[in-house]
Amino acid sequence: MIPIRDDNPVQHFPIVTVAIIALNVLAFLLWQPTFGSETDQQTFFFCHAEIAEQFQESGGQAAQDQRFLEQHCGNKSWWESIFVAMFLHGSWLHIGGNMLFLWVFGNNVEDKLGPFFYLVFYLVAGIVASLAQLLVSLNSVVPNLGASGAIAGVLGAYIVMFPRRRVLTLVIFFFITFVYLPAYVVLGAWFVLQLFSGVGSLASRVNTGGGIAFFAHIGGFTFGALLALLFFPKERFGALPPPRRPDVPSGWGLGRRRPPPFGDQYGGGWPG
Repeated sequence: MIPIRDDNPVQHFPIVTVAIIALNVLAFLLWQPTFGSETDQQTFFFCHAEIAEQFQESGGQAAQDQRFLEQHCGNKSWWESIFVAMFLHGSWLHIGGNMLFLWVFGNNVEDKLGPFFYLVFYLVAGIVASLAQLLVSLNSVVPNLGASGAIAGVLGAYIVMFPRRRVLTLVIFFFITFVYLPAYVVLGAWFVLQLFSGVGSLASRVNTGGGIAFFAHIGGFTFGALLALLFFPKERFGALPPPRRPDVPSGWGLGRRRPPPFGDQYGGGWPG
């Protein structure tokens, strides 16, 4: 399932969400050697992304990797690499998927928290996600990069804050169709997939790790959901969702249109 947009207008322009997307795109196009050779890209990632081996070094391979870092990367800071890695991506599909999820769900979380607290929440969620991944891959020498851990925190907050908001979703399963689904279905299914994939990766991983950082997703999502449950403003799960946006065909989605439960609370604003 691929979210396209949510039926959840905001009252303020999502300046932080847009800025984060812009920084990620600029880093991908202008800073990373995206159009360079594979060697250039791998060297760049080793020099700027976080690497779990800096937590624990063992064996000849670890020593070889450390010599490589010393030779090519100078005085690399592990803490700095955690933040830098949040703005790096390994492929067009990687950055495209991450920025789509951030745009669909991030603007609403920012609208409720305000720009400053949203930015702090986003960065802390990224740190928590990175630590969660590192805890299960201490011997990995594969660079850990991407905004997905921080974005997972946003998704966790969204499912608690707006559980029944409709999300226009591209469903690919023996057929291809667009359908409006509640946020708890779309994001709940995404989290369950990460959870099962993460547990499965523990049984099949090799020392060098690699692939998708499932536990960064799990850690970030859990952190965001818990923080939202404890501190963030949220809509009641049992509340009826507001009516569909006027530009949504009546035949799309599940269920019938119903009146909004809280008067004008859901009217107007920037599209979600």
